[in-house]
Formats: sequence, C-alpha cells, structure tokens
Amino acid sequence: SRERNQQSRRGNNRSDSHTFAGRGFLAPAIINEANIQLTEEEHQLLKLGPKFIFNDPKTAARRRITELATLKRKIEKCFLRKKVSPGRPLQGFIAELDVLLQTLHNVPTIDKIINTDKLIGTNIIELINSQASQSQITDVAKTKKKKNYGRLVKRLKHKFKLANVVLQKSDKSKVFHLGKIEDYRKKSEQYMDKTQAYQCLGKEDPLPDLIQRTNKYLLDLRLAKWITQKQYELLSIKPNEVELAHLYYLPKAHKPGTPLRPIISGLKHPTIKISKFLDDLLRPLFDKMAQDTTIISGFELIKKLNEWSRLNMNENTIFCTIDVIDLYTMIPQVEGVLSLKNMLDYLKLKKVSGLKIETIIRLSRFVMQNNYFSYDGQFYHQIRGGAMGSPLTLTMANCYMFFFERRIAKQIKNSGGLYFRYIDDLFIMVNWPVRHLLKQIDKWKNFDENIKLNPNIGSFATFLDLYMENRDGVLFTTVYQKPSYEPYYLPFNSIHPLHMKKNIPFTMLLRVIRYCSIFQTYLDERENLRMALLLNKYPNKLIEEQFNNVLLKCNIDQPLTNFNYDRYRQKHLNFKKNIPPACKQCSYDELAGKIAAVDLSIWFIEFRLVSINYRNSLHLKTLFFRVLNMIYFNIKPIFVLDSTKIIDLKLDVIAKQLTSKNKTTDQTRSGFNVLINKCSELHNYLSLSIIIANYSLRYDLAKNLTITYTY
Repeated sequence: SRERNQQSRRGNNRSDSHTFAGRGFLAPAIINEANIQLTEEEHQLLKLGPKFIFNDPKTAARRRITELATLKRKIEKCFLRKKVSPGRPLQGFIAELDVLLQTLHNVPTIDKIINTDKLIGTNIIELINSQASQSQITDVAKTKKKKNYGRLVKRLKHKFKLANVVLQKSDKSKVFHLGKIEDYRKKSEQYMDKTQAYQCLGKEDPLPDLIQRTNKYLLDLRLAKWITQKQYELLSIKPNEVELAHLYYLPKAHKPGTPLRPIISGLKHPTIKISKFLDDLLRPLFDKMAQDTTIISGFELIKKLNEWSRLNMNENTIFCTIDVIDLYTMIPQVEGVLSLKNMLDYLKLKKVSGLKIETIIRLSRFVMQNNYFSYDGQFYHQIRGGAMGSPLTLTMANCYMFFFERRIAKQIKNSGGLYFRYIDDLFIMVNWPVRHLLKQIDKWKNFDENIKLNPNIGSFATFLDLYMENRDGVLFTTVYQKPSYEPYYLPFNSIHPLHMKKNIPFTMLLRVIRYCSIFQTYLDERENLRMALLLNKYPNKLIEEQFNNVLLKCNIDQPLTNFNYDRYRQKHLNFKKNIPPACKQCSYDELAGKIAAVDLSIWFIEFRLVSINYRNSLHLKTLFFRVLNMIYFNIKPIFVLDSTKIIDLKLDVIAKQLTSKNKTTDQTRSGFNVLINKCSELHNYLSLSIIIANYSLRYDLAKNLTITYTY
C-alpha cells in the first residue's frame, strides 16, 4: 500500500504541460514547474481548474446576507431619490427574498419530472416550497459520497506554504500553474530593471497620505467649481473603504522560460473611482474615433477578411502581425495624458458630459501619477506608464496607439491593404513583396522611441483566436489554439447556474462555424470541442442539444455537407446585413414611464427544450420576476408573440429531436401549447396584454407606434 502511494505521488510530481495529456488530447492539465509532490486527490482537485466552485453552504449563506444588505441599500437609495421612505414593505420584501433564496439554494438538482399543472403568479413561493418538500423525499435515493473540498484546500494551502510554492492560473490557458516563490521574485526583479517603471519606497506605507491628497485634490476642484457637488460626492473616498493596490503576476506558460505578466489589482485603490469615472466618459469617444482601425473580436475580423479577400486577394498576398512590447509600461505618463487631450481636440469637443476638457486632463494626470502598490512586503510607486488593471490605462494606451498608427493605417489603406489593431497587436494584410514590407516596418520603428515593434510576416498568420492562410490566392481560416492550449472549460460538476454551462458548447460551436472556412476543418473542430467538453464532465445529451440549437440560430434546416456548408456559413456571416436594425438597446431607467414591446417568442427560444424536460414552472418564475422588475421601473410591457415563424421553427426542431429518440411529436406540441397557455394566464393575472403578430409587426411596433422594442 505504501509503495502504491509513493508511485501515485511520483506520477503526480510532474509538469503536465510536457505530457501527452497536457497537450490537450486527454484531459485538462496543471503545470507543475515547482515539482511539488501531490497526492492523487490533490492532483484531481487542481485539475478542476480556477473556474470550479464547490458547494459550500456556509460561504453561500455569508454571501447571501451581504448581497441582500447591498440590495436593500440600493433600493432605499432609489426610493429616497424620489423622496419616498420605503419603510416596512421593503423590510418584508427582503425577508421574503431571503426565505426564497434559502429555499432555492437548499433544493438539489434532480432530474425527476415535476408537475406541470402547478399554479403560477401568486403561488410562486408555494411552488418552490412544494419542490423543496419533493426533494427531501428524493434525498433517500443513492448519492455519491461528497468530497470534503474544504479540507483538501486547507491541506494544499499548508503544503504550498511549507514548500514556498505559488499557485496561480496561467496567462492564456487559464489552468493552474505551480511555481517557486524564488523564481517569481527573480523574474519580478528582472522585469522591474528592464522597464524602469517602478520606484521602491521600502516599508513606508503611502496609503494614508494618498487618501488625504486624493480628497484634498477633489475638494480643491469642487471649491474652484471644476466639478459639481454630486461628482465630488461620487469620487471622494472614505479611509475605511479603500486599500492599496497589490501587484501579482500571471505566468506565461506558453512562452520559453515562463515569463510573467504583471497585473496591478486595485479594486479599492484611492484613485479607482476617478479612473473608472474618466474611463466611462472617454472610452465611448475613443470607440467612435477609432472604429475604422480597431477590431475587438475574431468574428468581426473574419467578416472584414472575407469582404477584402473576394476582390483583392491573390497568390502574393502576405499577412503581417506586429506585437508592441510592454505597451502599458513603456508609454510615458505625460505623453499618455496628452494623447487623451489630442483625442478630445481631434473630436473638436470642449466639454464631455458637462465636464471641461481641462478638468478631464487634470483628473487623468492625477490618476496616472498616483499609482502605488505593494508587492512582497515592499511598497512601490509607478513612475512610468499606467497600471495594468486600472480602467483608464487601457483607454490611454489605445489613444496613444491611435495617433502612432495613423500614418501606418493610411499607408496600408492607400495601397489597397487591410489594417486593424487590437490594443497592442497590429494586423496587416497587403499585396506587397516581403522585402518592401520589412523596409517599411524599419521606418515605422522610428516613429516613436517608446513603441517597440516585433513583426511576424508570412503567408499565414494568427491573430486573436483566428488562424488564417493564403492557399494559392484563396483565404483559409480556422480556430487558432495556442501551444499552451488545454481542453479546459468550466467543469460541469461546478455549482454554477445551468444556463452558464449550456452557453459554453453553444458559443464555442458557433465560433467554429464562423471561423472554419471548409467543411472538414469544421468537422474536426466540432469533434475536438465535443471531446474537450466530455473531459470536463459535460453530458453528451446536453452537448448534442446545444449543437442543434446552434444550427437553429444559424437557420440551418438541413444536415451540413461538403456541398452546402459554405453557402450556409456565408449566409450566417452576412445575416445581419439583411435585417435593418429597428430598435436600440435601452436601460430600465431610459424606459421608465414608456411602453415596451417585448418579444415573447425570443424568450421562448432562449429557454430551449422546455417542453421536453417539463420544467415549465422554472421558466415561468423567471418571466414572472422579469415582469415585476419592469413594473417596478414604471415600464408598461406589451408582449408580442410571433405565431408564424419562430414558434413553428422551434416546434419543428423539437419534433425532429423527439423523432430521433423514438418519441412522438404530439407530446412536444401539446407541452409547448401548455407553456403558452400558462404564460397567457400569468399575463392576464398581471393585467397585461399579449399581441399575436406576424414577423413584420415587430418592426412596425418599434418604428411607427413609438414603442421601444426589447427582448
């Protein structure tokens, strides 16, 4: 027995990233560069990854109390803003909500069919109580012995402390990485020496002085009438609510030598309120200014590539990706703030939301010059660049890069090429000889001494999560997975809500259809995805259901083949061009006092397979609370039910699924009709109307009747 345990420990004393399993073929891995010995139990726990949350009723209870107190405080503020005291009704509401949350938390997930004839509306709480009593009966059934995760976590913490080991999630693959504290310290010193961006303050805590200076600076601006009283109250800080930022590193396990990415976490830093306030003002302005040269997703990029390649791509087309080295820490603080001023001048703005430009610049300068943090028992002041983790830093870096790249983008565009940027990564697709492009890049390197460019040129490239290649003048694309890729997704046995787990196979296969340009790569990526999900304990039935829902979303009503794949894919990529945007997204505050048309059909589609699982009541409760929320915000909802297209399509899909399982389609249609009837009962109870409409009426409601359309 002792020999078997020793063999188990030796088997777990390894870096999984160097094994067959660690390369993403067999299972999600951990990267054990500290070479610490782990038992099989500890190893399996770490393989569940950073996203896994085990069921801990004590933690859930503490969190419930905190969140209810926060909710109560927010509701009170809403009432007081209207000069109304909520009084006892609010106390009663919070008490009932507390009981409801406790009941829901204590109901285990069961697959037994529940009674679909339960009443709704006023009987919501009674229904939950009845389900809870039903679950107590099922507790007698066979259950697996629960693992004591709490004890395992405590044991691992103690083991890591004794061995001087740091547990951190890796930078890209997001699996656990085990490294030595000595290695972290050494690499941290090397990084600080290289960038010269941090000044060590020793053991002297700068927090008390920073709190005083921040409040004094805001008070001076208020007295000079640079900011309003409301803005002063919003941005000022209380000593008991703030703490100094701290530095930590994410290991880049996919790169040789495992370099570190520095992150300064300052969620309660004294300047975080100002930073977020400015970012909320400035980021929409930057997005508007740079919309022609920036890209935010692989889906957006692939649409641009398809459009460009149809007319311009040939056998000589080359790809070029350029990485900007240490962007956040290499931008001087003065020049970074000036780039914000340049953006406001470029947009010809004198005020933003009533705030003078000079006020914005002063506040930005204060944020950039007061980045303090702690690391390894020492305090530091960042004297160059911005803190990675501060909201304003990203907007500042983007503005700085926008004015740096303008000549480059213009040159590429005038040559008929394609240019885009995502933060510190540049993408170019152009019909130039490689030698000419290299010569131009050498010129670009001299545009700004603070920007260091690292180019990569060839007939293929990777950008974001997209792989693209020039195959004899034809664009080939597929999903790109970094060398550090691990088949790790949110484990299905985590206690996250079910809709989050369902969303993973849905969105990942949707990405596969969008990215894969040929049918065979689609099949390969789909099966790789299926295998990864199975390894993360996802039931094959759920995977198949969500894959079918992707086909439904893409309006694919036939089995995909080598002959029709490209036609359906192009139809999906160009789908939004065929539907003019009739409505805009609105917040509850914007809709207050107005009539809102709500598409009930889309709501049905969101809760898929509801009639198969006979869980109608859960979805009705969700709808019930959504309606109450709208009524609370003084919104009059009118529910529109599309009876001609979406529901028929939905019923056809469910019928096919049941046919494949040798079941009749009658129970599907009747089950779906039961759900619709119960929705009608719910809306009648709330004195709300449902309009049975055709597809075109949705746009008439939005355009002609001045009704805001929402989902």
